[in-house]
Amino acid sequence: MLITDLRTIFERDPAARNWLEVLFCYPGLQALVFHRLAHWLYKIGIPFIPRFISHISRFLTGIEIHPGALIGQGVFIDHGMGVVIGETAIVGDYVLIYQGVTLGGTGKESGKRHPTLGSHVVVGAGAKVLGNIQIGDRVRIGAGSVVLRDVPSNTTVVGIPGRVTRQNNLNSNVLDHDKVRDVEAEVIRALFERVKSLEKQFEQLEQSSLSPTELGDELTDNPKSKNSDGMIEDFLDGAGI
Repeated sequence: MLITDLRTIFERDPAARNWLEVLFCYPGLQALVFHRLAHWLYKIGIPFIPRFISHISRFLTGIEIHPGALIGQGVFIDHGMGVVIGETAIVGDYVLIYQGVTLGGTGKESGKRHPTLGSHVVVGAGAKVLGNIQIGDRVRIGAGSVVLRDVPSNTTVVGIPGRVTRQNNLNSNVLDHDKVRDVEAEVIRALFERVKSLEKQFEQLEQSSLSPTELGDELTDNPKSKNSDGMIEDFLDGAGI
């Protein structure tokens, strides 16, 4: 696993110069080495020592990984300061995690209470993935997002709360934030256009013989109105409203 982790760093980080530099200057790799040992001791039932190793690792690297968390191979924690991974979290193979990420719970519930990440997932800086939720394979989570619901594979998620903004990103190994849709701005624009349309309709009503009922039917049959209705409903549904 160590060799796989090292290869992943060289593949994903252009700043990686040589093996010695990566071994001694990459806290993400060091935290994983500490975690592999702590997790093995945790599985065989050794008390205290796994948590103490995790505590030392956090002091040295700024990355907190509970010994009970299950981490796959080829995982790369880039920079890593402030990363927190909870006890029942499961991180799949070749996942890329940036600084400030939290894979945590939503309360004091028992049992499986932390997220499960599939393979080849990218979690942007400062993102929070909370609760016993499933994140599919090849998912991209934007920086600063808060994900509280299951996410299907091959999608991009951004925002608070996190919403799917793109699907079928099968060939993407990174998350280009400059190309991510601004869903909130799109919905606000749709509402703004709807208000302008209503104002125009009422102006026409004042100048024509259309009844309010006929005017309402005309607005309902407008394809643009139907499209914006769907966008707004999806947005509000994602917010739990």
